[in-house]
Amino acid sequence: MPDLSLDGNVQVQKYEVNWHESMQQTYEFYVVDPSTWKDVKLLNEVESCTITRDASVQTLGSASFDVGESLDECYVRVYLVVIQNGFTSKFPLGTYLLQTPAAEFDGKQKKYSIDAYTPLMELKESYPPIGYSVQKGTQIMPLACNIFREHMRAPIISAKNEEKLYSNFVANLDDTWLSFLSDFVASAKYQIKLDELGQVIFEPVVADESLRPVKEFNDDNSSILLPSIKDDRDLYGIPNVVEVVYSTDKLHLYSRVVNNDPNSPISTVVRGREIVHRDSSPKFSGTPTQDLVDKYADQLLKSLSCLEHTVTFTHSYYPVRVGDAVILNYKRAGLENIVAKITAQTIKCGTGCSIQETATYTTKLWR
Repeated sequence: MPDLSLDGNVQVQKYEVNWHESMQQTYEFYVVDPSTWKDVKLLNEVESCTITRDASVQTLGSASFDVGESLDECYVRVYLVVIQNGFTSKFPLGTYLLQTPAAEFDGKQKKYSIDAYTPLMELKESYPPIGYSVQKGTQIMPLACNIFREHMRAPIISAKNEEKLYSNFVANLDDTWLSFLSDFVASAKYQIKLDELGQVIFEPVVADESLRPVKEFNDDNSSILLPSIKDDRDLYGIPNVVEVVYSTDKLHLYSRVVNNDPNSPISTVVRGREIVHRDSSPKFSGTPTQDLVDKYADQLLKSLSCLEHTVTFTHSYYPVRVGDAVILNYKRAGLENIVAKITAQTIKCGTGCSIQETATYTTKLWR
């Protein structure tokens, strides 16, 4: 894991932790000054904490805390503290905005259950002015970084990119600043991310098949991969026939492609029935030929004959991020040399610092 710095508040890993060997683990929780983004106060009465990172939600995650003291709305940073071979290392796990406390009293002490959100929540709570637009020719990323700085307190790590708008970019009436900025930076082929300190970073959009795995989980390091692993998939609705219809006043073209491969689990032969996908409005540049329509239908069936797997597995803490690719080579679960992309993580700040990973990968079921 790379060293992380924050204007003098430096987390330096001088000792390289071996995550497969024994270690002592504990946690530290600090109130963060939103104006400097530095730790200012150690919290001593945090009883439990669960962190969720999720690429499918706009704010990229959330957290929950049970604490023994009353806290107003504030930012809190979570650290995993590792002691191994006499060396102590601190790893930030995230920075979260605490809100909506609920108090419980068990007859002895009061406990506060608090929901918390990533710094991106500040952008989700405010809206661009009605009719807000950015003019054609504007450099995208410099303006995006300025808008981030104007509407949230977390630090922004700028992306060096000179991509310009090819047309005016107008905010929708229901856009928050977060949804607007997500679409805006996407026009420069970037996506919004958060690092472990809660700083906003921008990563280039990369095709899943181009991702390079950062870690392999396999039988050899089973000490880090706990025995429970789940592989969900759904064959329902995947077609084995594609029909393409192109029709204008002067031209009518039709193509039909059938998967009748006995080695394909979704073919008409194996299933014993046809599941048809019809495309009645294909897009072509210029006037297509029958050969072009045939190739389009063939390619369409190939692309639709892919099955997405969702794998859920749990391991002790290892510094992988949402968006990283990993290799799953866990033969006892039937997963061999699978490259999967991490899409969500749930970190329980308890004994062993277990992480439940959700990862996806696809398999081709025809040709």
